[in-house]
Amino acid sequence: MAQYGDNIKYEEDFVVNSRGNRLFTCRWTPKALEPRALIFICHGYGAECSISMGDTAARLVHSGFAVYGIDHEGHGKSSGSKGYISNFSAVVKDCSDHFKSVCEKRENKSKKRFLYGFSMGGTVVLQLHRKDPLYWDGAVLLAPMCKIFDGMRPHPIVVSALKMISTIAPSWRVIPATDMIDKVCKDPQLKKEIRSNPYMYKGNLALQTGRELLTVSLDIEKNLHEVSLPFLVVHGTDDVVADPHGSKLLHERASSRDKTLKLYPGMWHVLMGERPEDVERVFADVISWLEHRAGGTVPDSLAKRHELL
Repeated sequence: MAQYGDNIKYEEDFVVNSRGNRLFTCRWTPKALEPRALIFICHGYGAECSISMGDTAARLVHSGFAVYGIDHEGHGKSSGSKGYISNFSAVVKDCSDHFKSVCEKRENKSKKRFLYGFSMGGTVVLQLHRKDPLYWDGAVLLAPMCKIFDGMRPHPIVVSALKMISTIAPSWRVIPATDMIDKVCKDPQLKKEIRSNPYMYKGNLALQTGRELLTVSLDIEKNLHEVSLPFLVVHGTDDVVADPHGSKLLHERASSRDKTLKLYPGMWHVLMGERPEDVERVFADVISWLEHRAGGTVPDSLAKRHELL
């Protein structure tokens, strides 16, 4: 786990969801000032928050934001069968329940609320927005799952077969998990950290998990016009996991009046695994967008970049 400077307070906790499962939560908050706004992180499939999102959270805190994360059921340090998603709507509900519990605290009620999702987490963010269209003040989407690659779109017969078989054997883990790390991340050190992270799931997908991910992806693609909140979507043009064209379609079809698309030529799925100068470019775009919409100011002493110890 990353070590943080004196200006960041990091805390962990567990909450119990409506189904009785213990879910891991974490938060990064600035020690020396009142947060200018709240940011809620939704991680990708097989991932977790406390380790893999630590650098992202630290950068956001250095800009004056309070950051909150939750490990989805079956992910990270949360309970549940590892890497198993029985119902995507339940994942969305867990995030909604926890995030709203933070927002409704007395000290947070007047603060703006932003969602931040990477990959599958971007899908969670869009579903959270559709669940409560007026609740959130904006969203940042990094390489979101908005569309299935045309060449990977299954035939309707295959979809019907998947639905039938997953009903009979939902937890059967027969969908191969290809090692994509070398195709999604360029940074050797980050690739090493991903492979050694004991809380990241790297096994085969269960049939029900595959069905849920397919269903929600098709639903999102069909209903992009329902997106109405302010958003920034950032995507590498050479992403082989989440189709960059999906982000283009989101930007084109969303009914949002405030919408921004940033495409980065040659970049891959894990934008935080690019060359240092490109990572800085992405974060500069993200933080600038957030600061412009959050309002408020940050003292000069905290506005400067602090390095992780």
